Amino acid sequence: MNPDQHPNQGLTHFDAHGQAHMVDVGGKSTTHRIAVAEGRIVMQPATLAIIQSGTAKKGDVLGIARVAGIMAAKQTSNLIPLCHPLALTRVAVEFELLPETHAVRCTATLETHGQTGVEMEALTAVQISLLTIYDMCKAVDKGMVMEGVRVLEKRGGKSGSWTAGPV
Repeated sequence: MNPDQHPNQGLTHFDAHGQAHMVDVGGKSTTHRIAVAEGRIVMQPATLAIIQSGTAKKGDVLGIARVAGIMAAKQTSNLIPLCHPLALTRVAVEFELLPETHAVRCTATLETHGQTGVEMEALTAVQISLLTIYDMCKAVDKGMVMEGVRVLEKRGGKSGSWTAGPV
């Protein structure tokens, strides 16, 4: 590293003295912002069959996981210390069953009109949705693995649009 560079250069949540702070977005323009995130939970084939058939003892696994993800997105600023509270205009949580890999893919799409993006809210929605699937199915499959959680796309704001490359 260049000795003239501060070790936190480029990290927006640290000030010039290395102290954590909430980023000042007051001077940013209000724009339509969108973020899409995804993740998967891999399980035993029998567990996926239970989810697909709707016969889990705790009820509709994906329906409850969807509501959990929506609720979590709305609480992101309470969970992540330096996130701004946002007025979300859209939270959509979708699931895709992937029988070939014995997995459920979760995709969260969030939107707002604001001064900062919604990537953290999208990631939170995905993570909590996957954790809810784990919670509802752990009685039959304690070895489930959550993987591949990432931002797929973001739009809006000064930096414009960004799309993730292939994994």
